[in-house]
Amino acid sequence: MAGGAVVNTSGGKDYPGRLTIFVFFTCVVAATGGLIFGYDIGISGGVTSMNPFLKKFFPEVYNKKQMKGSANQYCKYDNQLLQTFTSSLYLAALVSSFFAATVTRVVGRKWSMFTGGLTFLIGAALNGAAENIAMLIVGRILLGVGVGFANQVMTSTYNTPLR
Repeated sequence: MAGGAVVNTSGGKDYPGRLTIFVFFTCVVAATGGLIFGYDIGISGGVTSMNPFLKKFFPEVYNKKQMKGSANQYCKYDNQLLQTFTSSLYLAALVSSFFAATVTRVVGRKWSMFTGGLTFLIGAALNGAAENIAMLIVGRILLGVGVGFANQVMTSTYNTPLR
């Protein structure tokens, strides 16, 4: 049954594995990869509709948003630069996850996670200090590289020791 609501324990294999503290924390760390995406979707969706943000970085969108009489709210946010800002993280995460697999094989998971975390930190700092759209987009791309590395390393099927 979908969802695992009913479990049939007869005829199954008995594996000697058990839930240890290491397994538990590994699962928690792996789950945070998905939280990064969810957090970004919530934050970027909220920020891109804030008037001070739109005034500073996307004045054309801000002016469309302030116009009275427009029936369709979604047409107000129809701006290619705003779409580039929003989608750059996801595209960078997709592309970097392909490269992260090779990096992980060469240098190990520990250094891949460190690289992803460092690029995420630099991207967050760049977005926080952004003065123009170029800084925002470069920051989002670095955030995407960090997210792509983190998700690939956490979901990696390689059974290599941390080094």
